[in-house]
Amino acid sequence: MNKLITMFCAVFTLLLVNATAQADSSNFAGPYVGVTASGYGIQLDGESRSVDQQTVATEEMDTVSLGQVAPVTGLEVGYAIPLGSMFLLDIGGAMYSGEAKLSHFSDNSKVGQDVTFSIDDLTTGYIAPTLVLSDTSSLYVKVGVTEADVTVSGDVTTPGNLSGTTWAMGTRTVLQSGIFIRTEAGYTEYNGISAHGKGTSIAATTSYAAEPTVAFGAVSLGFRF
Repeated sequence: MNKLITMFCAVFTLLLVNATAQADSSNFAGPYVGVTASGYGIQLDGESRSVDQQTVATEEMDTVSLGQVAPVTGLEVGYAIPLGSMFLLDIGGAMYSGEAKLSHFSDNSKVGQDVTFSIDDLTTGYIAPTLVLSDTSSLYVKVGVTEADVTVSGDVTTPGNLSGTTWAMGTRTVLQSGIFIRTEAGYTEYNGISAHGKGTSIAATTSYAAEPTVAFGAVSLGFRF
């Protein structure tokens, strides 16, 4: 993550040095709303463990690395505050609707060991320092806090909702009419998912743990008031 942040800062600084003094941040300032179409690539690295109650010995059943690509649509609202002729601070939030399912199929032959985690209903609050490149185009880096709901199928407990930090870089082009187009790429690192069996088809001594990471690309169409 540190390398990616360093790259963001280097690109932002390079464009700052080459930006024209004629740029006008007022063309971007003010409230806005937009709709977003995104592609989310979700990677889930984790493992399941089972403890033999007779021998009290830990048996590692599976180590898994699962990937899923999911289309996601959303709505964003925000306010861009001008900080001089070339800079803005964009503060906003977004809600996304879509679902990604990550299934863990156990290698052993026991019935009922398969488990599916579903991630949906993402919400993000963010700040985005923005550099104005011209009267119509700008570049920004974004940092935000993202939360998502988690549900499961299978004889396991439901883990808590996900929470993570989002980093992104993007461009925003605003027309004289107020219509804007935003393109963005980034990723989110979430806290871990943990669950254990309920004791029917999956023993309570069987536990699941995973670390989800999401990379995404997004395009937004909106209006600046």
